[in-house]
Amino acid sequence: MSNTSLKTTAEWRSINWRKLERRVYKLQQRIYRASQRGDIKAYRRLQKMLMNSWSARALAVRRVTQDNQGKKTAGVDGIKSLTPNLRLALIDKLKLGSKASPTRRIWIPKPGKDEKRPLGIPTIKDRALQALVLIALEPEWEARFEPNSYGFRAGRSCHDAIEAIFNCIRYKPKFVLDADISKCFDCINHSALLQKLNTSPTTRRQIRAWLKAEVMDNKQLFPTSEGTPQGGTLSPLLANIALHGMENRIKQAFPKGTIRKVGKYSGYQPGATLIRYADGTPIQA
Repeated sequence: MSNTSLKTTAEWRSINWRKLERRVYKLQQRIYRASQRGDIKAYRRLQKMLMNSWSARALAVRRVTQDNQGKKTAGVDGIKSLTPNLRLALIDKLKLGSKASPTRRIWIPKPGKDEKRPLGIPTIKDRALQALVLIALEPEWEARFEPNSYGFRAGRSCHDAIEAIFNCIRYKPKFVLDADISKCFDCINHSALLQKLNTSPTTRRQIRAWLKAEVMDNKQLFPTSEGTPQGGTLSPLLANIALHGMENRIKQAFPKGTIRKVGKYSGYQPGATLIRYADGTPIQA
């Protein structure tokens, strides 16, 4: 190994990650509080500041190259890993634009089933950019998300969803409906999602480019007209944003304490509660 490579490796290892995490977390807290207040101008300014900061960009690169489960999965660029000097170079290249590379389609088996589900693996640069956008957008939406949404959210797990169900049915018997959204990731409408996202024009253009990026499957390119690519770092948050509002709609449709008449029968309606949890976590590359 050359002296330059040794020096670069030492530089990467000497980064005070705890200090960077504290800086990013403080900005995320400010974004969260601004979103709670409904101060759009404030949290958009803070998001721009966060995405331009070296700390957030360095953490995004570390996440996709060292921390994530699918860090060794290559996109269409064929790159599986980066050396410390390439990681440092990538930090300086992370800038939002209006273009995205195609995603690489791989098929993985569903647990306990014969069928397979598709994953769209972006390139390392796109994954790092998605991680950066996630760092900025997640606190805004965490301040807005409904209380009984548990899938793909920071600090929430399947056990929290189980506890919510238990607390909902423990005092009196209730009907429980177990429902699953078929091909949820694959059928999300791009226009509706971008309108709901309601973010800055720069971020919107970049997210639209990721949504519309072509898919390479068996050396053939296919256009993408709907859905978010499972395998992208930002996809779980986008899916939660698309599903946001379900709980309130259910409560509006079945208000508690009303008298409902069905045919010749009428009775007291106890209301309905929606507890949402995704049944499988996609591999984040």
